[in-house]
Amino acid sequence: MKILLVDDHAIVRAGLRRLLEASSDDRVFEAADGPEALARVQLGDIDLVILDLNLPGLGGVELLRRILQGARTRVLVLSMHAEPLYAARALEAGASGYVSKNAAPDELLTAVRKVLAGGRYVEAEIAQALAWRGAGPDQSMGQLTPREIEIMRLLAIGKSLSEIAEEIGVRYKTAANICSQIKTKLGVSRTADLVRLALEAGVA
Repeated sequence: MKILLVDDHAIVRAGLRRLLEASSDDRVFEAADGPEALARVQLGDIDLVILDLNLPGLGGVELLRRILQGARTRVLVLSMHAEPLYAARALEAGASGYVSKNAAPDELLTAVRKVLAGGRYVEAEIAQALAWRGAGPDQSMGQLTPREIEIMRLLAIGKSLSEIAEEIGVRYKTAANICSQIKTKLGVSRTADLVRLALEAGVA
């Protein structure tokens, strides 16, 4: 089997490569960003993509969808986010599995084997949270972009808009505009309501 690791951190890719190569005879390839990943997948011989959604430039759910367009491959998301909303969005976009970077190495290997065998795998704690919440995020939350979800998360943990703008690398006005867009999508007018919805959805 051929596995493609997609992560913008070289040290993460190196660790994953060692873990996978030590446990199987799979051939492991690497990509540091979205365009590189798409170019490799389009060759048509990758069986599994292990994908970090938080990539600079082209990343997130959009990259996941593009990888799956016309490609005979499966995608296992390996994300820094353990919140069920992120997992729900990835699975709805076509991912065959979702594991957080907090998972034990053995759990990642289990996920890889199951997805390569044609099954689906969601990290146990995340799967439990998804089941508790039903089918996934409600329709309103489901329309948010990954950046909007991240801003909601940062608001919910007490960050100011100035701090959020600095953290995600945009101007204050841009962060404020995105915050306003989120309120419009969710039908609320106060930042306190965004925080409440973020906590209810398990984003924070």
